[in-house]
Amino acid sequence: MAMLVYVGTFTEPGGAEGIYLYRLDSATGALAPIHTVAGLNSPTWVALHPSRRYLYAVERHVDDDGLRTGAVTAFAVEPETGRLSLLNRRPSYGVSPCYVSIHPSGRYAFAANYQSGHVAALPIGPDGQLGDATSVHHHQGSGPVARRQEGPHAHFITPDPAGRFVLACDLGIDKIMIYRFDPSNGTLEPNDPPFGAAPLGSGPRHLAFHPSGRFAYVINELASTMSAYAYDVTRGALELIETISTLPAGFSGSSSGAQVVVHPSGQYVYGSNRGHDSIAIFRIDQQSGRLTPLGHQPTQGRTPRNFNLDPSGSLLLAANQQSGSIVAFRVNAQTGGLTPTGAVTPVPAPVCIVFHELPD
Repeated sequence: MAMLVYVGTFTEPGGAEGIYLYRLDSATGALAPIHTVAGLNSPTWVALHPSRRYLYAVERHVDDDGLRTGAVTAFAVEPETGRLSLLNRRPSYGVSPCYVSIHPSGRYAFAANYQSGHVAALPIGPDGQLGDATSVHHHQGSGPVARRQEGPHAHFITPDPAGRFVLACDLGIDKIMIYRFDPSNGTLEPNDPPFGAAPLGSGPRHLAFHPSGRFAYVINELASTMSAYAYDVTRGALELIETISTLPAGFSGSSSGAQVVVHPSGQYVYGSNRGHDSIAIFRIDQQSGRLTPLGHQPTQGRTPRNFNLDPSGSLLLAANQQSGSIVAFRVNAQTGGLTPTGAVTPVPAPVCIVFHELPD
């Protein structure tokens, strides 16, 4: 069975062309180019539909006032090759969209807008096309880091595994906002409790659920920390368990947290450091959800804004944004450790890596 990889990028100022499609060599992690969807405006985040028939991306557009308004863009996926063809675009209902995810039902897409702090739900039709938003929320507040937390900055949004609640990390207000989601009409309503609190000044960026659904892990951009939460699947509530550094003891340089991924086994969680340019590795206690640091693996490039694990959990691909490369690592299932395979693929300004397994 062939494994494909979609890569979202920065076209400005990163110099990329758009969304890149590669074929993965599962033995080495090497990527062979297949197709590029050019003419897009910084399709920085992409998400595959549960049916694997469609793919969605956020695009940024700079208007006359210099604001990065944007869109959510739908593509059809060619079943035999994975190639993309444009279906339609809809506004992201905010400024500078940075994340898109899909409801487990496949009937809605969710968008997070960083600069303005808006989140939105958009319906997906039977043909994969996007409709106008069914729900839009504007986060409110600020945080103690004046340079980065002068207002809300929604950086991430995802439904929980059951699709009953939608969680949005807001870097600017140190909260993971929680919404009840009604799939019958596409509305997002503030939950009770309405948010999970992050440590002040930490800047929560991305979240990943444990396979059991009982825990969630949030990487904090500003503080370079990882927060473990207990998740109540019935109430949609987050309870902070602990927060620990993603950086090695004694590190004094500038760095920021970026991506978080839980291993499919649920045994490990990984987080990327931009500046230290590494992947931090943690073991997860299956009963308490607490973390044990296991070390760091350099990503062999600059600014690992994103990385991802293949569905088997045997390969990790790290996207080094500033040095323009995707580097492959073999994952040790017994220790969680990462070993470079030697495969390095040049990709301009890579931001998001999504795997797509072609059906037989």
